[in-house]
Amino acid sequence: MRLIPSVLVLGAFLLSSPVVAQDGAQDRGQRDFCADRPGQGTPVCVLDQGRWQVELGLFDTSRQSDDSARTRSWDTGDLLVRYGLTGLTELQMGLTSWNHHTVTDRAGGAREVSKGVGDLTLALRHSLANPDGSGVSVAVQGFVTAPTGARDIRADGFEGGVILPVSLPLDADWSLSLSPQVGWVSDADGAGRHAAYTMVAGLDRDIGQWNLGAELWITRDDDPAQPTTQSTFDLTAVWSPPALPDTQLDFGVDLGLNEDSPDVAFGVGVARRF
Repeated sequence: MRLIPSVLVLGAFLLSSPVVAQDGAQDRGQRDFCADRPGQGTPVCVLDQGRWQVELGLFDTSRQSDDSARTRSWDTGDLLVRYGLTGLTELQMGLTSWNHHTVTDRAGGAREVSKGVGDLTLALRHSLANPDGSGVSVAVQGFVTAPTGARDIRADGFEGGVILPVSLPLDADWSLSLSPQVGWVSDADGAGRHAAYTMVAGLDRDIGQWNLGAELWITRDDDPAQPTTQSTFDLTAVWSPPALPDTQLDFGVDLGLNEDSPDVAFGVGVARRF
């Protein structure tokens, strides 16, 4: 039962066909296809009014080891649904269908397993300049996460934050993206809330039907019990099938840069605009 949402969404990708005008342009909206996947940064682009976009993580996994424990995680059905409210604003809903996390004690071999449906996230993105992502583009995105997930997975209360994505074209081929973020998250002991800060800086380039990118992700979590800083270097690849202009298949690899970060993470997913 836990995989049914993922199967249904994937089926919609395979069975639906894009709406195309006779001149080859989409008859609802002329903006280039732009997805939140892959990578950890937030894009500046906003969907045309009345357009839907569905983005699905087919499989994501990560591994982290230190002197005391080994952590392995895998998720499936990381779903993001986007809808263009106006030409400048879009609504988003995100939910992971299934999470599975295992922590193994390296000394005694004891295992702690957490699994279940993830929390529900709602977000609103508003463009401040160039909603199609062309030229110098700026947007603002607010989000809130509700603790709707399984007991071992969900956060201890509502969380939220604000992101200010920026995109800067460097030349005809390269572009720079920045995603500064401030969040309000639960304490590790569940007793209160604290701030967390994130910055993602990325470069990407189109090569034929492919878009290749690299990111640097840094986050600081000011938990009162144990503040941590994580950092990863991420590589992304996106393939846009020539016959399906509103579809992409994407891949991502994250490499940990310090002890508090996962050693390696990998994900693959799809996105489709309707």
